Amino acid sequence: MERRSVLAMGTISDLASALASGGLTSRSLVDGCLARIEDTAGQGSRAFLAVYAAEARHRADAVDEARREGYPLPRYAGIPISIKDLFDEAGRVNAAGSTVLADSPPASEDAPVVARLRAAGFIVVGRTNMTEFAYSGLGLNPHFGTPLNPFERDVERIPGGSSAGAAVSVTDDMSVAALGTDTGGSCRIPAALCGIVGFKPTARRVPLQGAVPLSSSLDSIGPLAATVECCRILDGVLAGEPARPAPDEAMPVRGLRLAVPQSLVLADMDDVVSAAFERALTRLSTAGAIVEDLAFEELLRIPSINAKGGFAAVEAYAWHRRLMEDRGDAYDPRVRVRIEKGALQSGADYIDILHMRADLIAQANARMAPFDAVVTPTVPRIAPTFAEMEDDDAYGQVNLLMLRNPSVVNLIDGCAISIPCHRPGEAPVGLMVAAHGGADHRLLEIVSAVEPVVRAG
Repeated sequence: MERRSVLAMGTISDLASALASGGLTSRSLVDGCLARIEDTAGQGSRAFLAVYAAEARHRADAVDEARREGYPLPRYAGIPISIKDLFDEAGRVNAAGSTVLADSPPASEDAPVVARLRAAGFIVVGRTNMTEFAYSGLGLNPHFGTPLNPFERDVERIPGGSSAGAAVSVTDDMSVAALGTDTGGSCRIPAALCGIVGFKPTARRVPLQGAVPLSSSLDSIGPLAATVECCRILDGVLAGEPARPAPDEAMPVRGLRLAVPQSLVLADMDDVVSAAFERALTRLSTAGAIVEDLAFEELLRIPSINAKGGFAAVEAYAWHRRLMEDRGDAYDPRVRVRIEKGALQSGADYIDILHMRADLIAQANARMAPFDAVVTPTVPRIAPTFAEMEDDDAYGQVNLLMLRNPSVVNLIDGCAISIPCHRPGEAPVGLMVAAHGGADHRLLEIVSAVEPVVRAG
C-alpha cells in the first residue's frame, strides 16, 4: 500500500474550516481513516488494538446532520483522532497494551483528557498499540505485534515508543492526530523516528486521572500530529484552556537565544542525526537566531538519579508488585525486568532521588533562564530495524539511548516538542526544543517560528 504524506488530509485547522464551510463531511473524513485502518496491506491491524468503526461512523453522521440543520457545534466537531490504549473510556477495558489487564472491569467514565477531546468535537476512531504499560522507548509489543515505521517499510524499522501505534496512526492517515503519554519521551521518540510532531507539556497542566500510571513523578499527557499548530490546538483542549487563536504573525526567529547543551545529550549520535542536527542549527543561525553552546554540567548528575532504575522503576514497581505476584508470567519479560528493578530501591533511596531531582530542577531552571529555549537532537540515532532488537542486550542499550535526551525534560519538570528536521526522502530525525516548566505557550510560539526554518527542503 502506498503511504501518503501526513498532511494529505490537511491540518486540524484546515479540516475544521472545510467541515464548517460544507466543503467536507465528517463521514467522508472518518470513512477515509477507517479505510486506511482496515486495508489489509497497511499497518492498521498492528497500530490499533480496538477500532470503533460503527460508532465513529454514527458520530460522524450525527455531526453532518447537525451541521446541515444549522445547530451550533464545537470547532473541531467531526475530526477523527486516535487514543493510546492507556486511557479510560466509559464502558471499555483499559488494558494498557497488556494481556494482564484484559479481564479488568470496564471503566465507569472517560478519562478527563478523553472527555475533553470528545467535548471539543473530536471523534475517537480507536485505541492504539503501545509498549506494554508504556515501559520502553522502542514501541515493541510481543502480545499484539508492532506497527512498522513509515520509513523504508521493506527494511522493517521500529516505530519508537511507547506511543508506537499513535505515531503510525498519524503517519498513515488512519487518524488526523493522536493522544499519547510521555514519561521519558513516549510522545517525542516515536514522533522523531516517524517524522511527525510530538509535544510533552508541563506535566501539571494536563490531568493524569484515568491513565494507567508508569511514574507518578514523571508522567505527562500530550498529542502527536502532523504540525506544531495541530499540537498547539490539541494541547489547549487537553489542558482545558480557552481556545487560543493562532497569532496573526509568527514570532521572528531573528534574535531568539537558543542553547545547545554540551553535556550528555550530544554523545553517540549517528552520522544521519548529526548531519541533520547541524544543518538545523545552521539554518536557525542563518535565519538570525543566536545559537550558543551551553556546558549544562548539571545534566551529568542524571545517571546517579537513574542508577537503580530511577523514578520509573520504583514507582512502577509500587503499582505493579501485587499484580506481578499473581500474573507475572503474562508480562512482556523485557518490561517485567525493568519494573522488578524498582525492588532494589529502599525508602531512603527514593527520598534521596526526590531531593536530587528537586535540586536538579532548580539548577536547570537557573541555567536555562537566559535563553528562549534549549535545542538538542530528540534521539541520537535513526530508527533501528526489528532484527537489531532481537538481542536483549542490544535492546537494552538502544532503549536507554533513545530515552536519554527526552527523559531529561521529564526529570527537570519542563516542556518540550520534537519537530522533523530531516530532508525529504531521508531517514526521519527529530529536533527537540525544550523550555522550563510552565513555559508551554511561549515554547509553542517559538517552535511555530522554528518549524518552517528547519523543515525547509
